[in-house]
Amino acid sequence: MKLLRILFVLALFTPQLAHGQTPLPSRPPRPNFLILMADDLDTHELSCYGGQNVRTPNIDRLAGEGMLFTHLFTPQAMCVPTRTAIYTGLHPMRSGAVRNHAQTRKDVKSVVHHLTELGYRVGIAGKVHVHPQGVYPFEYVEGFSKGSERKAEDEAYHTRDLTAFLRRDPNQPFCLFVCSALPHAAYVAGDPSVFDASKLILQNHWIDTPKTREDFRLYLAEIAALDQQVGDVLQVLKESQLEDKTLTLFSGEQGSAFPGAKWSCYNAGVRSAFIARLPGKIPAGTRTDAIAMCEDILPTLIEMAGGNAAEKALDGRSLLPVLTGSTTAHRDHAFGMLNMQPDGKPFASRFIVNHQHKLILNLTPKNEYTMPGGPPNSGLWRSWVKAAETDDLARKQIGRLIERPAVQLFDLQQDPSELRNLADKPELQAVRQQLESRLRDWMTQQGDPGAALEETPLPRRAAVERKTNQTRAGSPR
Repeated sequence: MKLLRILFVLALFTPQLAHGQTPLPSRPPRPNFLILMADDLDTHELSCYGGQNVRTPNIDRLAGEGMLFTHLFTPQAMCVPTRTAIYTGLHPMRSGAVRNHAQTRKDVKSVVHHLTELGYRVGIAGKVHVHPQGVYPFEYVEGFSKGSERKAEDEAYHTRDLTAFLRRDPNQPFCLFVCSALPHAAYVAGDPSVFDASKLILQNHWIDTPKTREDFRLYLAEIAALDQQVGDVLQVLKESQLEDKTLTLFSGEQGSAFPGAKWSCYNAGVRSAFIARLPGKIPAGTRTDAIAMCEDILPTLIEMAGGNAAEKALDGRSLLPVLTGSTTAHRDHAFGMLNMQPDGKPFASRFIVNHQHKLILNLTPKNEYTMPGGPPNSGLWRSWVKAAETDDLARKQIGRLIERPAVQLFDLQQDPSELRNLADKPELQAVRQQLESRLRDWMTQQGDPGAALEETPLPRRAAVERKTNQTRAGSPR
């Protein structure tokens, strides 16, 4: 298998030789890596994913020149767990990032270590939001806002340092993460005046209030500003004549902070935008329905850098066969979790998803789910609650969010917004049992204690995490 892997990577990056020409013994050139990451991005709103409210021409152009993934999932719809999964290739229980703001275990290796060992220089611009630094010793590149809680004056950015990083040493490959703070609240970037709030197309699991439309208008302006940032970074890559030598990835992190997305197990929160471009190697203008997870990004980089991800005991699996078109399948299921502390009151869930069905286990169903109190949800959520006083549909939407039964089962083909719980349907009991069994096997394999992780008081919870966050190689397919 190791010989086949080496031959596969050599075939991918070695130019075709003329008949009779003797191949050179030197190592083939390896690609640079440029990863563009958004913050709290609603995948539905990108026009290349079918969005109709805002144009995203630069992200669309990247998709037109590469491969767009429709089924990439984050293991938890929060910033720190998502970024940790991307940087470490590990599920939350193994990395330590089992909740937002959690610290990665100090013995974990990140992308910085793995790619530095392979001769890469590894940098990051913009938001970092993972710790400790010893696990993430990125070279920091100035020019972009470092935090999510921003003011309008924080939105000025420049690409001077980014340009210098890309061009510094043409003989050493690089990996650079450009992590935008957009479109995370507070919504202060872009020009909301170009959006007519009355004409916006709202998602069908939202409650239509003036506050919803106003916040959504501000949010869309940030998406437009994000797209401009992406265009400016891609222009630097082009002007540096590095486009053809660089694997460019765009990732949407998790979903927006609007209710029913971030801080949930619904697809609006855990399904992420993901686009990959490498001219001449990744087929342009293609889409894939392959099920993938954020954990798969790091092993992909390791493999493309000439390393062996299989030796690293990661939970992720290289996407290289999908990217090159040699297969259309990757995973049977994606798995994930929700732990609300410290962003909200204790509430624990786990999910499993495939192309047809999503099953969510709410492990603390007696607890009422509460929206985190920060912007924009404070005013927006109050407007929803007010609407529910007189509107039956609004009352039903509120109930969907705060009163969650122990088991939820959705048919994603018939109900992509996950509005109709089918867990008690007699004809679907075999599906429910099969998915629940697979999900509980995954929890056992990961050492996940379930509700105990969320409901135990803070000092005790830290002890539970130390006990259960032991490295366990492999993960169920």
